[in-house]
Amino acid sequence: MEPFLGSWLFHVGKRKSSLPAGKMVLTVFAGIAEFERALIRERTGAGRAAAKKRGVKFGTPPKLTPEQVAPAVRLVDEGRSVPQVASTFGVHAATITRCPAEVTHPPSV
Repeated sequence: MEPFLGSWLFHVGKRKSSLPAGKMVLTVFAGIAEFERALIRERTGAGRAAAKKRGVKFGTPPKLTPEQVAPAVRLVDEGRSVPQVASTFGVHAATITRCPAEVTHPPSV
């Protein structure tokens, strides 16, 4: 039965898609695919929400711990270059540049 279905789909997709029956079949397939995609999105969203409730953190973990950020910013403020500070902490210079703004410029009280 599979060879028949495969050859039939080939004919519908390649030569007969301009005929009304071929258009109908392709429209039905597109509807099924769209429905399946919506189900996948719904399940994925539910899984992400459940994971967040469990406390799972998403994304790449930070390269510097909160305890390392303040000394790194202090070293830059004291005049050391960003690449020097980055090599001290074993990270890329962009990581030092992206340190949180609240550490680099604390709010005035």
